[in-house]
Amino acid sequence: MKALLIAFAALQVVIGALLWLTPGFFFETIGPYGPRNDHYMGDTATWYLANGAALAVAVRRESWRLPVLFLTAVQYALHSVNHLLDVGEADPGWLGPANLVALALATALLARMLRDAARRTGFRDAPR
Repeated sequence: MKALLIAFAALQVVIGALLWLTPGFFFETIGPYGPRNDHYMGDTATWYLANGAALAVAVRRESWRLPVLFLTAVQYALHSVNHLLDVGEADPGWLGPANLVALALATALLARMLRDAARRTGFRDAPR
């Protein structure tokens, strides 16, 4: 669990840093959907940086894991739905499906981590 939390925290911080510090690079290589808007990319960066910080705290504070993983899993699920709706909008075209698959796999892993964290905390309604 700790290694996965560290990996997701690092991923969030890297994505946030790329969005904020190098919006052109991010837009051209990772997120070429519609017209580029550096302000909205900076707004999105703040989510990733804050989420990365919360995940990093959850590495050491077990009581943070369940709520932080819940929020992160829901965000990734919604992000996946957004990419499903816009799957054909990326240029180059292969990037839309590739991003969707990557997000869906990350969502599945986060859901598994959430379930495991719920079990460890004795959460009564944790899925079996």
